[in-house]
Amino acid sequence: MKKLLVIAAVFGLAACAQPQDENNLPENVMVTGTNPIFNTQFAADPTARVFNGKVYVFPSHDIPSVVTHYDGSMWFCMEDYHVFSSEDLTTWTDHGMIVHQEDVPWGKPDAYSMWAPDCIEKDGKYYFYFPNASKTGGFAVGVAVADKPEGPYEILPEPIAGINGIDPCVLKASDGNCYIFWGAGRCAKLADNMIELAEDNPVEVMKWGEREFKNVGVNCLKGLPSRQAEGPFAFEYNGNYYLTYPYVREDTEVIGYAMAKDPMGPYEYKGIIMAEHENGCWTNHHSIINYQGQWYFFYHRNDYSPDFDKSRSARIEKLYFNEDGTIQEIFPTERGVGPVKATQKVHIDRYSTIDGAAIEYINTDNYFEGWKTVFAEAGNNVTFNELNFGKKAPKSVVVRVKAAQAAELALTAGQTVNVQVPACADWTEVEVAMPVKIKGMQNLNVRLVSGADVEVDWVKFN
Repeated sequence: MKKLLVIAAVFGLAACAQPQDENNLPENVMVTGTNPIFNTQFAADPTARVFNGKVYVFPSHDIPSVVTHYDGSMWFCMEDYHVFSSEDLTTWTDHGMIVHQEDVPWGKPDAYSMWAPDCIEKDGKYYFYFPNASKTGGFAVGVAVADKPEGPYEILPEPIAGINGIDPCVLKASDGNCYIFWGAGRCAKLADNMIELAEDNPVEVMKWGEREFKNVGVNCLKGLPSRQAEGPFAFEYNGNYYLTYPYVREDTEVIGYAMAKDPMGPYEYKGIIMAEHENGCWTNHHSIINYQGQWYFFYHRNDYSPDFDKSRSARIEKLYFNEDGTIQEIFPTERGVGPVKATQKVHIDRYSTIDGAAIEYINTDNYFEGWKTVFAEAGNNVTFNELNFGKKAPKSVVVRVKAAQAAELALTAGQTVNVQVPACADWTEVEVAMPVKIKGMQNLNVRLVSGADVEVDWVKFN
């Protein structure tokens, strides 16, 4: 990192700040508070659950593909599961791998098809449900059991008899029963032991619709909102049961939902929760929870893999209901939902609003390095909402920046701080003293006052 002494516009001498790690966190802990929520690995199909006052996320784990589709293209490739947890939706702990395909007694050890899972607590035990290709053919759903959400988990020797499918989801209903859903459109009551079906006749909770099809596959799902094809997630709220699911409306998946008064339906289609991804990511998969009084929608997109949409990353948005119980449509954001402290590195490229500036990857050889904000000309600006300065006003601010020529940035969070940026071809951390006191929750706006082609990685208040 280049080190410079610079002069701030109205603040006197300013020195280049020394690199600092994120509060000396362990290797398995990450701080985001923005989207995507995990920045150390791919994490698709994020199933979120609330256990013991924390949010636990059980995603599938995309890895570099060794699997080819029938047309020879690279395909989805997953061999294991991790579990993550957080108390604030900002600081996430990766508890490590809990299930690997080679350890599943009934599964093909080289299928790389460990797709969307789920986890439910009952009587102090945690039941982790996961799909995998079976040694005897087709897909099955297995169960692993643990005493804690993070494991260790013991994989049961046989899958659940009577389920031939993927993407299990378990609804723990207010009627005292647990119901397991799986693609495509099937539901059955679980036995009290949580590892068997209570009945041998699963119900088809969503129908194909009236149109007949000659072909089988993705194309036959187009334009059929009533068809739950895969990835079901069921939950209960205010006397209603909700079955939410992805389906292909045009060429990529949307998330739709249906409602019922009984957990096993029939479910009536209501509408869209999230439309197609603008970047063309083919899949979406989701879960919905209430945490500390707020509803949240977890989903995925290929943020860290723009050229290959089979490597996806988990995201979160807030979810709201209408008075009649229907769900308001959700639009993806970069900002996400987590509270971010001003003393953390504030990645303004995960903006709330943007005007004129552009967002680009820092390193196209390693997308996990994240993004940068490019201010091409004066007036370009971004706003990062809900930045917590706390009760103690910071004494200085650090901006990690590149600039083709000398420039000036204005940082406004209730009050404005101007930062003089020197011409620097390499990433440079510029620190200036704070002439004003900023406290509490603020929205931070960063605007280019003068100069051109200025790149900002992050802002941090000390």
